Amino acid sequence: MASTDSANDSKQLHVAMFPWLAFGHIIPFLHLSKFIAEKGHKVSFLSTTRNIQRLPTLPSNLSPLINFVKLALPRVQELPENAEATMDVPTQDVHYLKKAYDGLKPQVAQFLGKESPDWIIYDFAPYWLPEVAAGLGISRAYFSIINAWFGVFFGPSKDTMNVSDERKTLEDFLTPPKWIPFPHLTYAHPVPSMQATLDARAIGRPTDSGFRDAYPFGDAYLKGHPHAMFIQHIAMPI
Repeated sequence: MASTDSANDSKQLHVAMFPWLAFGHIIPFLHLSKFIAEKGHKVSFLSTTRNIQRLPTLPSNLSPLINFVKLALPRVQELPENAEATMDVPTQDVHYLKKAYDGLKPQVAQFLGKESPDWIIYDFAPYWLPEVAAGLGISRAYFSIINAWFGVFFGPSKDTMNVSDERKTLEDFLTPPKWIPFPHLTYAHPVPSMQATLDARAIGRPTDSGFRDAYPFGDAYLKGHPHAMFIQHIAMPI
């Protein structure tokens, strides 16, 4: 984000953050926000009202630089009242949360158009965001909180956007995928964890937005290119 020009290096940037509605994503985005604020830049952290209310208190030296922008999560009939994060719904209902999340597009677009941040750092889920930001001349960065090995195992970006990945059952995920040339894989997680993480129904099922659940993984990355930055999460204390 920094320019090689010394005069521009001292410029305060305005960076917007837009994580997916899961605290396993929101907290790493908050840590990144703090890191950016520590460098003297302004941060606008976009999330739903209830999720923002559940965040830890900011350090006093950073609170003037981090502004929490509360978004109203659109009502989806199938979601329980006040359900605004994955922790609030059973796994099989997360696709309803994704539908509500997609409904945030007008509010996010309005914020970006009004505030014109220098950068927008986004998660895997808002596949529509890179195009919106590009249309407004805003620089984009995709922050992947997923370990690199899991991203590779999940599939190349182009494959997650279509049905070329034929894996459907749990057993399919216990053998090397076609794009990994290793003769075998060793799993550190028990089968139940694999089932929860790689639910074949969720990966193969169209969502209420009309896309497979895996689609945003590929689209959020590919649509930002060739002009988007890629940020890989390594390790941050929760």
